[in-house]
Amino acid sequence: MTIDITPSGQACGATVRGVDLRALDGSTTAAIRSAWLDHKVLAFPDQDLTDDDLEAFTLRFGPFGDDPFFAPIDDHPHIAAIRRTADETSSLFAENWHADWSFQEYPPDGTCLYSKIVPPVGGDTLYTNQQAALDAMPADLRDRIEGLVAIHSARGGYAPDGTYGDDDAAGRSMQIRPSEDAYATQLHPLIRTHPETGAETLYSTIGYIIGIDGMDDDEARPLLGELYGWQIRDEFQYRHRWEPNMLVMWDNRCVLHRATGGYEGHERLLHRTTIGYNADVRAA
Repeated sequence: MTIDITPSGQACGATVRGVDLRALDGSTTAAIRSAWLDHKVLAFPDQDLTDDDLEAFTLRFGPFGDDPFFAPIDDHPHIAAIRRTADETSSLFAENWHADWSFQEYPPDGTCLYSKIVPPVGGDTLYTNQQAALDAMPADLRDRIEGLVAIHSARGGYAPDGTYGDDDAAGRSMQIRPSEDAYATQLHPLIRTHPETGAETLYSTIGYIIGIDGMDDDEARPLLGELYGWQIRDEFQYRHRWEPNMLVMWDNRCVLHRATGGYEGHERLLHRTTIGYNADVRAA
């Protein structure tokens, strides 16, 4: 199977054609993985996938990850519906920059989204390349974050009093499950080495980072704000425009992402799987 890879021309991202994701062999899977590591975000248009197909594709790239605050769809415990109805008035889901589940001890390697219903306008997903952001970072800022370890938590979003907490559920079509578990914290360095490419990259942002280990909040907050401003600069971004029956996979270890709106009055539905942490992958 010969695949055609077209880079986005932006800071990351590529479109992959000439492949049927329902019928992958080992060599094609390896080629997709290589392209994924190179481009960090891959879009596969015109894919007619069932939920079983989506799960099978995910498992080619790692185990399923743990999605602690999403209710799964019926009969598919590893698929979550990212849904918004046409008349929904709740806050937009996932509109802050983040790396998925960075508050876990072993955050997922990647995420897959498959479009079921795409509105005629709006609903783009934005990505920002954190390897590029680190490579271009001014030396003085890098010196100030070198060796620092961030404190991650899901409390701002998924605690009972968080953005998607107990008071949010009645008006939201997406099935989110807030929990006291969201108050837990986890430590990760601000600069990490990608386990497969060996490249250094920034990791996550104030979507889940609540402080810096061993640093007073009054000192940490302005530093994190300065870092955040750098991480999301336009020159590091890729804007993805969805089409029906499109699968997108991204490398959670080196990109941030966020949702955008602009489709009021239209329904939107995507099915999501998580590519879990894979301890067996290492840089060559």
